[in-house]
Formats: sequence, structure tokens, C-alpha cells
Amino acid sequence: MPTVRRIAYQGEPGANSHIVCQEHYPEWEALACASFEDVFAAVEGGEADLAMIPIDNSIAGRVADIHHFLPASTLYIVGEHFLRIRFHLMAVPGADLGTIRTVHSHVHALGQCRRIIREHGLSPQISGDTAGAAREVAEAGDPTQAAISPPLAAGIYGLEVLAEDVEDEEHNTTRFVVLSRDAKPAEQGSGPLVTTFVFNVRNLPAALYKALGGFATNGVNMTKLESYMVDGHFTATQFLAEVEGHPDDPPLQRALEELAFFTTEVKLIGTYPADAFRAE
Repeated sequence: MPTVRRIAYQGEPGANSHIVCQEHYPEWEALACASFEDVFAAVEGGEADLAMIPIDNSIAGRVADIHHFLPASTLYIVGEHFLRIRFHLMAVPGADLGTIRTVHSHVHALGQCRRIIREHGLSPQISGDTAGAAREVAEAGDPTQAAISPPLAAGIYGLEVLAEDVEDEEHNTTRFVVLSRDAKPAEQGSGPLVTTFVFNVRNLPAALYKALGGFATNGVNMTKLESYMVDGHFTATQFLAEVEGHPDDPPLQRALEELAFFTTEVKLIGTYPADAFRAE
């Protein structure tokens, strides 16, 4: 009997992370976790084989917690996927746009669906999770309550969709990364690749400028650079960066060697295929 492979995600069944798991790992069992910390622990402890984690949203920006978990984690990025975020307005059977008075969802989803909330004069109520909001509305059984949730949640919780695609911006997209206990770097020359790494710059004048100079002089395209404090120290800054290419490509290899001169630590987190969405 084949072993069940599991992929962990943060949120309740029906969340956007759940949708990405179903799209790209349809044969795997999706494991819902209450927090990002639980997701990392599930993979590190062997309860799940992979994790699907949101890292950036085109409207809300970076998912802040993840940038703190990644450097300290023992996991590696082995893939990336982009998901066009869609939200539906849903309620219990029998409810309609005339009966609903309140709308429940995650604070970011409410902020991304202001138009329909304003048009129908709804009172927004913050929930911890978009899919969890659908569950809460279903459990309440109240026709005056509605949820703004991903399409998958309607079927899971037995709700009726009152309005589709109620997000304000069509470009609303989230980037997810796939994490594994094992480093599985993509093969050099296997196509467009992304390499993610973290580094700490030395506390010296122009250290960051000098550290990044090698990428410019070697023609390496850097697609992400995020900074955050380390252990609450104002003088210690850590950076998460992403570049195009493989560490064994001569230009990137030279850039990383130069980076090492101006940093106290460089940690490669993964080299993986670039999602086709990047080329669109």
C-alpha cells in the first residue's frame, strides 16, 4: 500500500493555500495547520513531506512572519507557484444580497474587497482566516451574515455564492513557495531558475552597497531584497534576497563569492524552477 504524501499549509480547509495545494499536488493529502509555526513544525517533524507557504501578495506586500521563519528554519525552498486571488461573497442557503448585514473575513481580504462592502452597506467583521470566516458563517446559520472567502470554501461549508470575484483589483496575486526538509536544488541549465538566500552584512559604512556590487558587475538580476532586524538589534540587519540563475553559473558564483567578503553569514535557502507566471 503506497504511503500517503502530505503537504501542509496554514489556514482552514478552503483557504487560498489549500487551493494551491490542490492545483499543484492533487494526489497529495493537504494538511491544514493553525499557524505558520505549525506548518514549519509539521515538515521538520516528518508529519508532512512539503509545505505550501505564501510569501508575497501583489497588494498587501510581503507576508512578514515568513521572512522571520525562513532564515531560522532547517527547510529549503524547492518550488514556487503564483495564484490569482479570487474572493466570492457567500452565505447560508436562503440568504441573498437583501438579507445580509455583516460580512466576515480576514482583515486583508476585507481591505481588498471594499467596493462590494460599500455598495451594499455591510458591516465588516474581522476573522482570523478567509476560509475560517466561511465556516463561522455556516455554523451560525444566520441569513444576515456573509463571508468573503475563496471559491473552494463555498462547497466545503455548504454556502451559496451571492457574488463572484468581488475583489477590487484583478491583479491580486499571491506568490507561494514550496518547502522541503531536503535541499533539492534544480539542475543547472534546466531552465529559468531562482535562487533564494539570506545574509547578514557587516556593520560597516557602505557594507550593503559593496555587498550588492558583485551582482551588478556580474550582470545578475536581483528580483527581491527584503530587510529586517535580527533579535531586536537596530545595528544588526538581515536580508533575504532572490536572484535569477543557479549558484554554479559563473556570474552568480562570482557575485556570491564577492558577497561573502562583506557579510558575516550567507545561507542558501533554495534553487528552484521559476514559475511560468514570471514570464507573463
